Order: sequence, then C-alpha cells, then structure tokens
Amino acid sequence: MNPRCPIVGAVELGGTKIIAAIGSGPGAGILARERFTTGDDPAQVLTKVTSWMHSEANRVGPITAIGIASFGPLDLDPASPTHGFITTTPKRGWARTDLLAPFRKTFPSLPIALDTDVNGAAVGEGRWGAAQGLDDFIYVTVGTGIGGGAIVRGKPVHGLVHPEMGHIPMPRAEGDGFAGACTIHGRCWEGLCAGPAIAARAGRPAEELAADDPAWDEVTQSMGHALATMTLMLSPRRIIIGGSVRKAGQLGEAAFFDRCRSHLKAALAGYVDSPVLRDEGLRSFVVPPMLGDDAGLCGAIALAQHS
Repeated sequence: MNPRCPIVGAVELGGTKIIAAIGSGPGAGILARERFTTGDDPAQVLTKVTSWMHSEANRVGPITAIGIASFGPLDLDPASPTHGFITTTPKRGWARTDLLAPFRKTFPSLPIALDTDVNGAAVGEGRWGAAQGLDDFIYVTVGTGIGGGAIVRGKPVHGLVHPEMGHIPMPRAEGDGFAGACTIHGRCWEGLCAGPAIAARAGRPAEELAADDPAWDEVTQSMGHALATMTLMLSPRRIIIGGSVRKAGQLGEAAFFDRCRSHLKAALAGYVDSPVLRDEGLRSFVVPPMLGDDAGLCGAIALAQHS
C-alpha cells in the first residue's frame, strides 16, 4: 500500500450487486470489502452499506472521502435539485433514488464523489490498469447491461447527462430476425450483446453456449459495429472491454476478443488510417481490463481520492 495514497471508502453499485470497500488502491490496497445484493429496496440496502462502511472505518482507520461508481442514469449536475439521484432506470425500486443522502447522513464531514459505474471503471483503469499513460480511451462493460465510459483529455465525459453508449441503435444484419432484448430500444447495443440478449437469442446463458454456437458470430459482429462507432466518434487510443460477457463461456475470452477485433476492422473498412487498427496493432487497441472485475471498485477509490 502506498502511504501517500489516502484511505477512502468506495462503493461500486451495480444492477445485481453492490461492492463496498475501504482502501487506497487495488490489490493489497483494499483493506476491507463486502458484497451486498442490490435488490429492489434502496433505503434498506444503502443503510446496510453505510453501516458496514462506518463500522469498518472505525476498525481499519479513518477514511478521508467516499467515492461512488453507480449504475444510472444519474443526475450528475451539481446545480440540479436532484443532483446525486438515479433517474429513469428500469431497475425496479431504484428510479428517483437519492444515492448521496444516506452517505451524507452517516459521514456528514466527508467529501463524496459520484460518477457512473463505467466512468468509474475507466478512471480506475487509467490510474492503475490497462489505460495507464493514456488521456483518451473508452471503457465498456458488457454484462447484464452495456455501458461505456469515455475519458477525453484525461477527464470523464459529462454533458447533457452522461454517455449512454449501450443504447446506441444498431444495424440489422442480413437474415437476422432477432428483435433485440432491450425493453426500451429493442435492437440497441445492449439489446443485442448484453447477457440477457444472448440468452434470449440462443435460449440459454452465454456461459453455456458451445464455442461453435452461431450466436457468438452474431454477438461479436454486433460488438464490432459498436466498437467501430465508438472509434469513429471519439477516436480513442484504446478500448477496454469488461463485464461478464467478455469471458464468453466455452468460446473463451481470447477468442471473443479476436472476433470482436476482426469485426471492428471489417466495419471500419480501412477508413481510419492508423497502424494501431491493422492486424497485430488491434491486440493493443481492444483489450480486457487489467484490474479485472475490480475496475469499477478501484475507480470509486480513485474518484474519492480526487474529490
């Protein structure tokens, strides 16, 4: 543990689970950690999280700030009366939830940093992981849903709200009659490539699909199109793909990434002229997270340390 890095509280809030921690960085820097089921009662679970963090802070040592990386959509405008709220999420029970209030009540003197779970993961990978030394990159998580965080000139992108990359519309491949699984947009990126979409298309979860199942061709082709869109819009120096789907069951993570890179190259059709987008260069352009499944949690730590 680096003694120059302050010890902080961190929360990664996902659609199915919440990870809370106290620490100063990845690996041995995480001094305490607990997992909670997100459920559909925000008040109840957030009380459990803040109570645990308060208890562990007394045991491990004082914390100087708290970072929260959460699913959204979120209101991140400090001037808004609903700043810190989850807004229009389809997650049952969580729409219009004030995330900051329980932490402010338990830790009234501490600064609290909040961003999306994917922006948080991007910040973590930028500080300690696969994007170290880069000022322009994207982190995408492909799991129960799909989200993307963009770092441009060293800072997470915010704007009207924040990027919602998982809901970009997607082209329909010839002969593909799958309607898409997104309850809001149907055939968006999330509706074609997230875990529930794969299960709806193939009739079983991604982890149970054989390596030669045709669903992998359809999923990785759609991944390639979406990654091409990200490349054309933001011109990142690297795209990091996290989340459970990247592990790709019996196909395997390495083969999943190879197929995504190949389809990305085909979708770009040589238009973006960079050696990074040619053959072996693609292996360093589209990569898994160096922090693994701790990217979001480490990002929450980094957010707190910069609050």
